[in-house]
Amino acid sequence: MVVVQVRGLSSAKRLYQTIWYQCSRTITSNRLIQEPISRIQTTLDSEMVGKSGIENLDLSWDSLLTSIRSSAPHKAQLVLERGLQKLQKENEKNHDIYLELIHICAKIQNPKTAMRVFTLMENQGLKPTTTILNALISAHISSGNTITSLSIFQTMQNSDDYKPTSHTYNLFISSFANYGNSKAMLAWYESKMNLGFSADLDTYEAIILGCIKLKRYEEANRFYKEMLSSPQIKPNTSILNNMLMGLCEQNDLDKIRDFLETIFDHKLEINGSMANKLVGFYCELELVKELEWVLKRNTNLDLYLDLDVVSQIYNGLIRVYAKLDKLDDLEYCIGRMLKDGVSFRSHKDVEMVVCSYFRGGAYDRLDVFLEFIKDSHKLARSTYELLVAGYRRGGLYEKVEMVIKDLDTIDGKNTLV
Repeated sequence: MVVVQVRGLSSAKRLYQTIWYQCSRTITSNRLIQEPISRIQTTLDSEMVGKSGIENLDLSWDSLLTSIRSSAPHKAQLVLERGLQKLQKENEKNHDIYLELIHICAKIQNPKTAMRVFTLMENQGLKPTTTILNALISAHISSGNTITSLSIFQTMQNSDDYKPTSHTYNLFISSFANYGNSKAMLAWYESKMNLGFSADLDTYEAIILGCIKLKRYEEANRFYKEMLSSPQIKPNTSILNNMLMGLCEQNDLDKIRDFLETIFDHKLEINGSMANKLVGFYCELELVKELEWVLKRNTNLDLYLDLDVVSQIYNGLIRVYAKLDKLDDLEYCIGRMLKDGVSFRSHKDVEMVVCSYFRGGAYDRLDVFLEFIKDSHKLARSTYELLVAGYRRGGLYEKVEMVIKDLDTIDGKNTLV
């Protein structure tokens, strides 16, 4: 094998980049998928030799391998096998390379190959480290092999050189949370605390998720408040999403309001996923006051709210006002929305507004609305069809002809009769 000499790089890093980066850089997942199995190794060899210019390029090997595995798992295994052969041939002595491979095996749920990587590392004379054993535990947990994971943990406990860390306990807390085993999840949490480790963001993310999945809402709330009391920990979007999901499942409006208050008070972000859940929940119950409060509360604090979130809230309000045929509130809301630089998210929302005008026989107001939004929203064909049907029911045949003419101008043909 020809190893490219790149100034400033260690031999180990140079070898690693030559093997793995050149795969990810020059071989697309589509090409490997299309190649017959008999040519996988030949293709890899041809692409990994004689390359240059790799010093400042980013690796994307894990995403490549993940992509291949989703449609051609056997070929992904062949790629891994070839990588192992190269490492063995070069007698590689760098822990980081083996660690990265084990991480990849965990990501693609391949614990057997992870063990082979670990065995190869030991055969090359390298001693295990806590980080590598944690990665090995993760590889087995990812495939549901708890027994082997526990065996590795016991090995770490009995060692003087690679004792379990806070992260080790987080792996098991997360694992049992995903399995829905509350007893084991809480037992690992208590063990971690009893050993003097502190709960970190990963700990809270795992245990709050587990509590929500098991519908242990009070415990989830307790851990959430405990986390907020720590100035060093800021809840991430996953924790906020799970907490909101649990509160909506309980249909507890007061707790949802309190939860949102803590988000605003701590200047946390309401992301798109949370907004979708919140707007859907409030819209189903037709709680326009709550949606209005979210917008107002945020505005009063002068916080930055993502435009997509603002759009979801506004369109949620419009859907409810249209459903309730509250035309004055509806038009006021639309005016505020457009003034804030937000437009309709979907032609279905526009059509709900149109239907509300038709139900109220407010044809003149409908004309004003259509004129008002024409610069910010392009009407869908289904909306034109709705307008034609509504005007016909109202006996407004001149308007029918105008709508058909407008559509004919837009798409070049007239099929509305």
